[in-house]
Amino acid sequence: METSNNMKAKLESLKNWFIRYSKIVLPIILVLCVALTIVIAIQANKRKVEQEESAVASDGGNTEDGVLQDVPQVPMEEASPEITELFSTYYTAMVEGDTETMTQMVYYMDTTEILRAAETSKYIESYPPLEIYTKAGPREGTYIVYVYADLKFYEYDQPVPGMRTYYVCTDEDGELYINEDGEESESELHYMREIQLQEDVVDLNNKAAAAYNDMIAEDKTLADFLVNLADEIEKNVGETLARAEESEATEENEEPDEAESEEANAAEVVVTKVKTTDVVNIRTSDSETADKLGKAAVGDEFRLLETKGNGWSKIEYDGKEAYIKSDFLEPSETETASADNEEDTSSQQADNEQTTTTTGTVTVKETVRIRAGASETSEKISTAYEGDKLEVIMKQADGWTKIKYNGKTAYVKSDYVE
Repeated sequence: METSNNMKAKLESLKNWFIRYSKIVLPIILVLCVALTIVIAIQANKRKVEQEESAVASDGGNTEDGVLQDVPQVPMEEASPEITELFSTYYTAMVEGDTETMTQMVYYMDTTEILRAAETSKYIESYPPLEIYTKAGPREGTYIVYVYADLKFYEYDQPVPGMRTYYVCTDEDGELYINEDGEESESELHYMREIQLQEDVVDLNNKAAAAYNDMIAEDKTLADFLVNLADEIEKNVGETLARAEESEATEENEEPDEAESEEANAAEVVVTKVKTTDVVNIRTSDSETADKLGKAAVGDEFRLLETKGNGWSKIEYDGKEAYIKSDFLEPSETETASADNEEDTSSQQADNEQTTTTTGTVTVKETVRIRAGASETSEKISTAYEGDKLEVIMKQADGWTKIKYNGKTAYVKSDYVE
């Protein structure tokens, strides 16, 4: 009887372990460590789990086409040179806080995930050489990738072990990318869930978990350090988001000053149509949780109704209003409204007389968008945060500061730099 009870207890413990460590596509294998090293994937992982649970609850594990099939044993292999290069570049970008590179490699990162990645990079010193393994994914050209790495923090002497799982896909041009859109089909989710329970994956998880747990057991300071660091990162991200929202609200509500009035009277380029730069969902409102109306392919064109300050654009879709993330759009058609030529010439001369040429750098006072032109409607290049240093070219009389950003000319509002 006692033996039977012990066996049940062990089975229950094993079941709980699987539940804890088998989240689909982006599992949290090492709770505290991964909370820091996988900061950009938390929201994507949450969406995947919710989809999986909803699918299982609704039809007991049946797909639209029938019962889900058993997943055979899929061999684990060392990563190909292409996948190794992908993740070497990606992890380097993570350490350096190069969110521009990360967003080019990942589909897709929202604003919060980008901010969290940038904030986390401030505390990471390096990633020593990676151990990368793969299994064939649920569809042709897809892979389940396991990356084992030792994370080195600036404030802690010893590297901290951790492992992360990624879902990698191939685009229509044959290029690999990390898929974190959280919109896999039920059959894909089933496949990836079963893969996570295969023996070689469990062994690899155990290796990372054992190394991490040994460190925590031997050094309570490390556990406290990781918890406090995670809290600090989340606090800083929250404060940055709050400042950005406050800044957007202020820009929308503030009265136009004299320089802005002169700018409004000058020639103005208005974007009337946009086209998509990647595959993107079309939704009923400006929210990640809003209902999907459809999916736009690369190059699809829409009439632009409004560019909102929260990162979304209102478009016309099938004769109705719809929304797409602005990061996946670029202008395709514009209209120019010209003022009187004499007024333009006079305004330009006045501006030239008042423009101040400067050298050196300016410091960002509040979160501000970096744009391709000196206009609120110009293309967004990136975002600068409080304390960032920007290489200045000149401060203009129209309220904008011309800067050099990533080797190119760009602009920020002068009110937000000093």
